[in-house]
Amino acid sequence: MRLTLATALTGCLILGSLPSHADTAQLPAFKATYTTAFDMGISLSGEAVRQLRQTEGGEWRFSSEAAALMAGISEVTRFQYQPSEPIKPLSYRYHRKVLGKSRKASVEFDWNTLSVTTVVKDKPWKMQVPTGTQDKLSYQLQMRLDLLAGKTEMIYDVADGGKLKEYRFKVTGEEEIDTPYGRFNAVRVMRDRGEGADRETLIWLAPELDYLIIRLEQTESDGKTYALLLKNLETP
Repeated sequence: MRLTLATALTGCLILGSLPSHADTAQLPAFKATYTTAFDMGISLSGEAVRQLRQTEGGEWRFSSEAAALMAGISEVTRFQYQPSEPIKPLSYRYHRKVLGKSRKASVEFDWNTLSVTTVVKDKPWKMQVPTGTQDKLSYQLQMRLDLLAGKTEMIYDVADGGKLKEYRFKVTGEEEIDTPYGRFNAVRVMRDRGEGADRETLIWLAPELDYLIIRLEQTESDGKTYALLLKNLETP
């Protein structure tokens, strides 16, 4: 079972430089609540809460927590952001507990040496990464900035499980989406996994909410599914 929203979304070498109108793009703080539905052999439902805020020291913290009967997951990224530059992650924490089984992982970024250190099961390993690399949560915010900049195809390098992986996305259309929070015109973004892929990820983001995710659907190779739908949004 792949419960994580980060896994469902998957990136961060931005294609080219950001257009001039994106140089002043801001990251609005928010707290969004979603209904969740996923299949682990039995159907489960619950809620997920995603929150972005700036800390007193000027860094940013983005968290995602999902909970349902017999399952829960928590992800947190800390990062720095300047409007004229890509998001710069500093650390990432992951904790999943499903049917009594627990898994933890962490990633630490060292931009002085262009390296990351990943720790899983108390075993650390280090690898080199290019400038602009994201973690499995921060790239989702970078995607919002790229959509605000008018991009329709995006490629991200992501430090994922001790490997550097390339995540590709493309805008495939527009739709009206009904959510418990209201109806929105949304752009539909698909994860491009290449020909013959047996997994599918679709994401709907609302331009009027600065491209906040309002709906997500993922189908795994084993047929298991995971879905999100916006329920409530709080902004400062």
